[in-house]
Amino acid sequence: MVDQAKSEDSKQGLPDTLNLDAYPSVLTIFDESCAKYATKPAFTNLGLTLTYKEVDELSSAFAGFLQNKTALKSGDRIAIQLPNVLQFPIAAFGALKAGLVIVNTNPMYTARELEHQFKDSGAKALVTLANFASVVEEVLPRTPVETVIISELGDMLNPFKRTLVNGVVKYVKKMVPAFNIPGAIPFRQALKQGKALSFNTPKNDPHDVAVLQYTGGTTGVAKGAMLTHRNLVANMFQIQRSMPILRKGEEVSIAPLPLYHIYAFNIHCMAMMELGNHSVLITNPRDMAGFIKELKETPFTVFVGLNTLFNGLLNQADFSGVDFSGLRLTIAGGMALQHSVANRWEEVTGCKIVEGYGMTETSPVVSVNPHDNVQIGTIGLPVEMTEVRMIDEDGNVVPDGESGELCVRGPQVMKGYWQREEATADTISEDGWLKTGDVGVRMPDGFLKIVDRIKDMILVSGFNVYPNELEDALSEHPNVVECAAVGVPNEKSGEAVKMFVVRSDESLTEEAVKAFCKERLTGYKVPRSVEFRDELPKTNVGKILRRSLRDE
Repeated sequence: MVDQAKSEDSKQGLPDTLNLDAYPSVLTIFDESCAKYATKPAFTNLGLTLTYKEVDELSSAFAGFLQNKTALKSGDRIAIQLPNVLQFPIAAFGALKAGLVIVNTNPMYTARELEHQFKDSGAKALVTLANFASVVEEVLPRTPVETVIISELGDMLNPFKRTLVNGVVKYVKKMVPAFNIPGAIPFRQALKQGKALSFNTPKNDPHDVAVLQYTGGTTGVAKGAMLTHRNLVANMFQIQRSMPILRKGEEVSIAPLPLYHIYAFNIHCMAMMELGNHSVLITNPRDMAGFIKELKETPFTVFVGLNTLFNGLLNQADFSGVDFSGLRLTIAGGMALQHSVANRWEEVTGCKIVEGYGMTETSPVVSVNPHDNVQIGTIGLPVEMTEVRMIDEDGNVVPDGESGELCVRGPQVMKGYWQREEATADTISEDGWLKTGDVGVRMPDGFLKIVDRIKDMILVSGFNVYPNELEDALSEHPNVVECAAVGVPNEKSGEAVKMFVVRSDESLTEEAVKAFCKERLTGYKVPRSVEFRDELPKTNVGKILRRSLRDE
């Protein structure tokens, strides 16, 4: 296995031993890739492909605008609130060229969430889509944001198609609520003005913050993880080293997960980009019909997703009509991969799913299954230069085979939480170990397994019950589309299991669900109650929000 990895690494051009000091910043990687792969396709969206040279030129124009036409200074924060469109890499790399810190912002945030993030980060500028500008207008007076740059969905297309797409979005689909933000600058105007302007490339220290990546906030107030240039560059190489199957300049990767999420950002805007590969940006993966149509029209070799997305596609009748002959690698992360979904994906596509694990605070990847030794139900092996251990409630390291809180140490671990020293100290020890909040086990062969989130654990009569196990078991039922297990108060047992189920056949009853679980689970793990839903609440990335179900 080691010899094969070394052989594959040489194909990627990676040295046997990584010297992270040779790559001082994300920009070093970007500049080298744009020079080396100038004529190769970098990103595609809405039928338009930009080469590496074009992304370089457009991002330079944006940097010229930011440095010359705004009051922004090196180190200032700029929020980027865009879905998967070509404007995202242009704005992101342009901001870095101008010496700014990127604040990745979820376009679906409510006014309250936006206000918190803008205030907390101290963002002085914002790049957003017209579709979300009405919410921005509502919160703007209460934030430090001074410069607003507004793009429209079809801005990068040719004049005819741009007018058509933007017109349909605004007037036919009515997806752009009315807004009025005085002084807002159109994205295209910013590019036009910046094209003739020069800019000074910042001299980044590897430990300077490149991205403020806010945690999902599903377990409390969202905090900004300070991800440095060193963090991101290290994790980029860790991703590549863990996936030696990736070739230089030959892969076409499907990118349905949002680039504003660090999982997709580091894979598509860094790992794939450094290798000179091509990412196809899917703006709205929830439009399954449109998504599958895109897949049918695009020969692809890599697919990056997560369990709920795979499950959703597999439940579409025409998904099996996609040509999977070129698919070499399917990557899963973000949430637990269920056995039934993994097995069905391989049956339909002929490609195993390689599951990994990570979190915002680790830039994000911690571990990955080897592509030629996938163990479904595990999160694989730690990536290079990464240590892991499990600890009990008293902070003592537990032996292999026993469960405990997973802790991580490596160059991808964040610098800390932005302006939250106490939270940082609670999460990262003085000697660099980060507590993940996940219960894990290291098995005898070194593979890691996540049992569950500590806060999602259900305590039934003193027994620990982990929702992932229950959901994995029930998801094998042919009439269960998706499910979520939560703990609810119970006088006798303290808590009892309640299962929320989305079914494909209305003949499926509560009694049938309980009976199915009883065949596969110990008595105290069997749900005491079952509630059928048309859909389950999810985060923007697609994680099921157990907390929302508990709060109900």
